[in-house]
Amino acid sequence: MSPTPGPTPDRLRAVPSRLLAGASIVADRLVGERLAAEDAHKWHFAVLVTLAETGAASQAELSRRTGIYRSDMVAVLNELAAGAYVRREPDPADRRRNVISLTPAGRRRLERLDTLIADAQRELLAPLAPEQQRELIALLTLLTEHHRPSHPGPDDAG
Repeated sequence: MSPTPGPTPDRLRAVPSRLLAGASIVADRLVGERLAAEDAHKWHFAVLVTLAETGAASQAELSRRTGIYRSDMVAVLNELAAGAYVRREPDPADRRRNVISLTPAGRRRLERLDTLIADAQRELLAPLAPEQQRELIALLTLLTEHHRPSHPGPDDAG
């Protein structure tokens, strides 16, 4: 029999890393549930956004731009290609690699996923006033940018 949860001690409620982790769990759940209802996940969204905003790219470049490990990228691209959301074509400059591009179906898919992600963000940030939401985003961006160099991405690890 598990103990009945009591109030969280003040000292624990004041630990920023613990608060961020808790908020992250909620955010991942909200986004994951919405995307799963459309047979999608966050990596699909990341690849589609990246292609829409930066144009066609090699698998390796997509991995760098999204932070998705190369070994995982193949599976993500296979799933997106199966839905005709992306197209793989040989790179004219190097026939040994493929260039991945967004299809019209992929653009429509991204529009739908954008709506789902926006809904999840609204639910996540609902307790905050609009100015507080902007401030939170600014603070999280500052933290992320500050710590980015000390945490290598999938292709930066030596």
